[in-house]
Amino acid sequence: MMSEEEILAEFRAADALLEGHFILSSGLHSGYYLECARVLMDPMRAARLASALAAAMPRDVRSKIEIVVSPAMGGVIAGHEMARALGVEALFVERPSGHFELRRGFRLGRGQKVLLMEDVVTTGLSSNEAIAAVEAAGGDVVAAAALVDRSAGAAAFSVPFYPLLRLTVPAYPPDALPAALAALPPEKPGSRAAA
Repeated sequence: MMSEEEILAEFRAADALLEGHFILSSGLHSGYYLECARVLMDPMRAARLASALAAAMPRDVRSKIEIVVSPAMGGVIAGHEMARALGVEALFVERPSGHFELRRGFRLGRGQKVLLMEDVVTTGLSSNEAIAAVEAAGGDVVAAAALVDRSAGAAAFSVPFYPLLRLTVPAYPPDALPAALAALPPEKPGSRAAA
C-alpha cells in the first residue's frame, strides 16, 4: 500500500501537480492543476500507481472483475495498467459522435463483470456516461475506480467507487477569485476547452 504522501510524491516527481492560476474545464479557477497524463508517461510509475490502487480495493470486488473499461482518451493508460495489475483484459469507450460507445471491434459478453477505470474524476459526469455505455453494450459494471478523485465528494455513482487519492483543491468562479490567485496570469491546461 502506498501512503498519500508517496502517491503525491509520484505526481510531483512527474511535474503533474502544478501550482499557479488555472482555468479548469468547468470554467472555475484554481491555484492547482493535476495533469494526470504526465504521471502516466512513465510506464513504471503508472504500473506502481495502478498496482497500489488494485491492492487497496476490497478482495471481493477485485475477484469479481473480468475486464477493465476506461473512457478515451484520459483513462486509456490508467485502464490498461489497472487491467495489468488485476490480470484481466482492458478496452475503452470513445466518443466519435458525442456519446460513449465501444468501437474497434471491442465487445463485452452479456453480464461480463466490468471495472470502470478513470485517471481523474472531477464531476463524475463522464464516468457515469461511460458506465451507461458499458451497460448498453451488455457489461455489468461492478465498481468504478480512479487514480484521483478531485470531486470533493460530489461525484456519485451507482456502484462502489475506489480512488487511489482524494485531492481536494479549492476552485472559484471567475468573479470571486482570491486576491493572490487574481494576481497571477491564468492558464488553460488540459485537453478540453473551458465551459
